Amino acid sequence: MDDHDDQPTPDPTMTRIVDAVQLGRSGQQVRARDTLTALWDEIGADGDPFHRCTLAHYLADLQDTAEAELSWDERALAAVSELTDERARQYHHSLQVQGFLPSLHLNLADVQRRLGNTTVAREHLAMAQRFAGQLPDDPYGEVIRAGIRGLTEALESPRE
Repeated sequence: MDDHDDQPTPDPTMTRIVDAVQLGRSGQQVRARDTLTALWDEIGADGDPFHRCTLAHYLADLQDTAEAELSWDERALAAVSELTDERARQYHHSLQVQGFLPSLHLNLADVQRRLGNTTVAREHLAMAQRFAGQLPDDPYGEVIRAGIRGLTEALESPRE
């Protein structure tokens, strides 16, 4: 095998997703949501699972209601079940599907808690904790581990 096999495959769809996410992070949430929603429609429900997982994951954060957020978080988790490490590594050589699971389950646990579904929230939190060992030892991994700790505390503390 030559070194070329280690290079990521150019992915114009991921470029468009990343550009839209940057819009949202710059304060243009509505424009980002509209762009990502149009891209979701373009990709389709049976499109590339890497694209669907990434899109749904980011679209969840741009929703106006917890119910809509839950719907997108569920789509992200459903898409990851169809995703392979091989496909993820086409985008970046270090990606592993199991490394996505802590964040996806953490998001579901959080939105379920906010919706008052504490039993389901605890189930997703347990899954996030179970897969946390797959997280890299880097700032991203620490953000997710901190989120798991914070949500654990929130679920252990009764609402006032």
